[in-house]
Amino acid sequence: MTLASAFRLNRGLLLDLADLALTLAQRGGANYSDIRLGETRRESIQAREDRLRDFSESSERGFGLRVLVDGCWGFYGAPRLEESSIREAVRQALDNARAVKPIQAQSIVLEELRPVESEWLMPMDVDPFDVPADSKADWLLAVTAAALESGADYASASLSFAKEERLFANSHGSRIFQSRTRTHPQLDATVVDKATGRFSSRESLTPARGAGWDYVLSCGLLAEAKRAAEDARRKLDAKPVAPGERDIVIDPTNLWLTIHETVGHSTELDRALGWEANFAGTSFVKPEMLGRLRFGSELMTIVADRSQQGGLSTLGFDDDGVSSQFASFPIVEHGVFQNYQMALGQAHLIGLPRSNGCAYADSPASFPIQRMPNISLQPNPSPTSLNDLIADVEDGLYVVGAGSWSIDQQRDNFQFGGQLFYEIKNGQLGELVRDAAYQGRTVAFWNALDGLGDASTYHLAGTFGCGKGEPVQSAPVSHGAVPARFRKVMVLNPEQGEA
Repeated sequence: MTLASAFRLNRGLLLDLADLALTLAQRGGANYSDIRLGETRRESIQAREDRLRDFSESSERGFGLRVLVDGCWGFYGAPRLEESSIREAVRQALDNARAVKPIQAQSIVLEELRPVESEWLMPMDVDPFDVPADSKADWLLAVTAAALESGADYASASLSFAKEERLFANSHGSRIFQSRTRTHPQLDATVVDKATGRFSSRESLTPARGAGWDYVLSCGLLAEAKRAAEDARRKLDAKPVAPGERDIVIDPTNLWLTIHETVGHSTELDRALGWEANFAGTSFVKPEMLGRLRFGSELMTIVADRSQQGGLSTLGFDDDGVSSQFASFPIVEHGVFQNYQMALGQAHLIGLPRSNGCAYADSPASFPIQRMPNISLQPNPSPTSLNDLIADVEDGLYVVGAGSWSIDQQRDNFQFGGQLFYEIKNGQLGELVRDAAYQGRTVAFWNALDGLGDASTYHLAGTFGCGKGEPVQSAPVSHGAVPARFRKVMVLNPEQGEA
């Protein structure tokens, strides 16, 4: 598949509209301008028990023009791809930039931007938007049937797809075409004790991926449906967890969300600067901590990248036109905080020379803001299995699958649930328990890390849509992790409270 064949939109039209916008912006006094033009397609399909419940499709075309005038951003976006809209956008964006000047405390300073002409197409065997609807429906109904046959009283399954096609162009001469697709198969199995009315559910552990229909067929959700129903039944019959301070081993299917909330969001520079405060707060990680904060133990190395195969944030360039090569960096290295995630025009605010490729706009007509690349916990270089981690725990828990979560406005105090909690007794995995969660503070928690699995235990998970900004934007991001052991973590029983 070539990039040209992957694009539904007329590439010549996009280039003409981009050239018109950038030329008019320069004539109008912009010191710099860039534009994103394209389309985002989405599809969502849901089934429950033996029926298809929902099938929805949407397509959003448009553009977003950004101009820099005397150190102030101006922006205008519209859901149209036509010359008259471009001309209006230039006028509005220039007016917006000039209106900001009297109230802007500090000028935006851009690093030197090298012009780039490139195209990037995500590898994909089968485009999910080319697969017939009845094939998708049949697959979902097979998943729910497998769960019901294994003892679930209720079962729901869904498929979500998104495809982005973009042209990025700027006044320095960059012209970048990109196309990527993401896919998320999901399942929820529920069992009910009809005598008492109590119920228990188990959601699937299958992650979203930057992939096509081929991932749906190979992800193993059909087999997991059977296990999910069995696990839900076992959860219903499990004893409540005893709250208290325990050692815990966290599976990567759960740990990815903890990484996302405590490390990913806390090391976003716009949060640290106070620019992002409306959606789940700012951050305790302040610029003066760069290179100094002991974020975690020596075992903790967390890196950012846009290159992992299947990663939801994997692509060639961010929405500032910055190459993904700059988005490969350690956030925390051997426990020490080393780098923020940054978008264009932020680096100079903390004395650094350039952005590191962390900008994203969730639609062509949205302003690009700082968003996470793939962010992953690095494996132990020494051979270490999950069993090795469990073997050194006398009394603890093994946590599997992401569940409910809560975190404060500084990304410090947190609480995380899960899908499955197993007792660990004298180095052996024991019975399933229910009604469990773990609680902590970010720095103390990561400094309690004392064991990691090796590369053979690595698992890539993530979220199809992480909310941020005002108005809110949704971004996809993956997090890789290995099983990790933490000492003396507070375990809660939310039904009973602390010990």
